[in-house]
Amino acid sequence: MQVTDSRAPMTDDEPDRRTLSTAELRERVAAAKEAVTDDARADAIEKQRAAGKLTARERIQYLCDEGSFKEFGQLAAPAPTTPETRDWEREDAPADGIITGTGEVDGRPVAVGATDFTVKGGSIGHTGGKKMRRVGELALRRGFPFILLHDGGGHRIQEGLDARPYASGGDFVFQAKLSGWAPQISAMMGPGFAAPTNYAATCDFVPMVEDQATMGVAGPSLVEAALGVELSKAEIGGAEFQTSVTGMADVTYEDDEACLDGIKRFLSYLPSNATESPPRRERYEPPTEDAIDALTDIIPANTKKGYDIYDVIEGIVDQRSFFELKPRYAPNIVTGFARLEGQPIGVVANNPRLKAGTFDVPACDKSSHFVSMCDAFGVPLLFLMDVPGILPGPDSEEEGIARHSGKVMFEINRATVPKVSVVLRRGYGAGYVLMGGGRSTRNELTVVWPTAEVAAMGIEGAVDIAYRREIERADDPEQRREELVRKFMNRTGAIRAVEAFGVDAAIDPVETREWVADTFSRSETAYDDEWPPKKHGINPI
Repeated sequence: MQVTDSRAPMTDDEPDRRTLSTAELRERVAAAKEAVTDDARADAIEKQRAAGKLTARERIQYLCDEGSFKEFGQLAAPAPTTPETRDWEREDAPADGIITGTGEVDGRPVAVGATDFTVKGGSIGHTGGKKMRRVGELALRRGFPFILLHDGGGHRIQEGLDARPYASGGDFVFQAKLSGWAPQISAMMGPGFAAPTNYAATCDFVPMVEDQATMGVAGPSLVEAALGVELSKAEIGGAEFQTSVTGMADVTYEDDEACLDGIKRFLSYLPSNATESPPRRERYEPPTEDAIDALTDIIPANTKKGYDIYDVIEGIVDQRSFFELKPRYAPNIVTGFARLEGQPIGVVANNPRLKAGTFDVPACDKSSHFVSMCDAFGVPLLFLMDVPGILPGPDSEEEGIARHSGKVMFEINRATVPKVSVVLRRGYGAGYVLMGGGRSTRNELTVVWPTAEVAAMGIEGAVDIAYRREIERADDPEQRREELVRKFMNRTGAIRAVEAFGVDAAIDPVETREWVADTFSRSETAYDDEWPPKKHGINPI
């Protein structure tokens, strides 16, 4: 028996479904599903692949464990909400341009939504929006990661230029509730201006695919219409711009597969939700002996010289376990996940080769956000300190450095996960506090290397300010200044730092991994600090 195409409009000539057998009804459903698959839309799919991109369904298939994905809303159709869309049927926008459902990544459940660029440029219609909210709310209710794979132009214009359907506005409530409860990811894998960027703004991980992904509140056409300025997509929201200038995105990848692998790796460090523990790996490789031994002489005798902070990290954490976030943005501070004896940890380290590891506004924002994420998902924090302080000056003050640095102190002191601070070299001024030094926060451990220097500010600058007149009156001002610098420098070392028990111990660099690992392993009991009754603290900015 010939089956009526289920995509066609309902007519009075269509057979009464009550007269059809179960087999015929099953065939109708199967045919309707087949009509919206990639195989049924060869021309559109070929254009997507010719652009070097996977299709929305191929991306989900690559991301999720084999056979685990169950699609919700495969037969969804556009909502005829405006005169321009009154005649639209399923064939005009298969699945309404977004593939949604639940699956598993490394055996753990996830909710996924992937916009389909082959369907009206991946724009999100009203039905598609319902599909996205549906899986987002499932993730919220059951506590598993929410993953969006963006490749489209945001809200569908034909459905948005009418107050009747649009007056209810967008729904971002479920994302706000998900924040800190389960990981949220927005991967920018193609055009991502407008709505995709709004979704990404509250996510924990935002990877981008080089040369094809964009993000921003508005694309070039709207910018030109509003401001009369002609800019390219890359200038407004390309991967290089968003990872190095704004910090909106975390990492760039060369293609779709690498991006999806990055998502899997990000999730591997985090629990499914805040009630669970981060996944520990039973098998791990400690640092090589050469990497550990290299710590003994990595700090230059000349305090003005830099060194490779990544070599320090490599000498402490498990081999090949460091996964850096935002490497291009505020590179004077290094943030990322790693494993220590198989246990996920978060690493915050000053980078002495860039701005001497000083905290400026971008570094404050980057580190405070990372600390907050680690605390939300129960990931212990390791601070590797070599900081001359907070960036002074009129430009820094105008950017609001005081409030942004307050944000770091706010997040560190709200965090109840185990924290360890290691002073590698400089621990000066408020920078010492922002890296969890001494008793400035409730650490499980604070230690100093023999090369540590701890003081309220840089010695040379302090001498120039406090002893300016004495130096000027001296017979040999340069010699007197050097004498004063040497005098106070000798008071800033590791032995002096432990005398009044401001820190717990002075340790040899090669002992760092053992001290940190032992501390974290002995700090697994749940701990909730006592807080006064209130709804929540107020973020400084």
